[in-house]
Amino acid sequence: MSTQTKETSSAEQGKRHGPGGRGRNRREEEAADDGIYEKVVFINRCAKVVKGGRRFSFSALVVAGDRGGNVGVGYGKANEVPESIRKGSEKARKQQEPIKLKGDTIPHEVIGEADGGKVLLRPATTGTGIIAGGGVRAVLEAAGVQNVLTKSLGSNNANAVVYATLDGLRQLKNYEDYKRLRS
Repeated sequence: MSTQTKETSSAEQGKRHGPGGRGRNRREEEAADDGIYEKVVFINRCAKVVKGGRRFSFSALVVAGDRGGNVGVGYGKANEVPESIRKGSEKARKQQEPIKLKGDTIPHEVIGEADGGKVLLRPATTGTGIIAGGGVRAVLEAAGVQNVLTKSLGSNNANAVVYATLDGLRQLKNYEDYKRLRS
């Protein structure tokens, strides 16, 4: 046997297992026709044991934003994966809220907390990029932040991390807000 038949290129492996590989937590992202960016952060499968066996249901955590300072998070539950994603994205679109940005970064350092999740967000200079992973990256990309440093300090739970990031973004104030508070 030749070595060519045994070896497969990484492109061929990607075709075999898809772009997300074999992982259970494949992340899906799309930019809809109306310019809203959506990303599926986490899909959870829940099993209910009934007389005939197991009955599965699914929940999806979806982040949506216009990449221009508005971001929302939605949580959808259904018996099918596509239906739960659809419900989550609808809720995320409805719950979008404005975020205060300073150019392509955040105005100041902030710590967001939600449940057990705790996320530190720190502004960064142009060219740094989004130094974040998982749910934090999804929220920041949807909000339109391009340069930021982050650190997850609490729970690794996807819901807690996403909502903690959103809490941190809600706390942001720009120069005009502080000026208004002082006068």
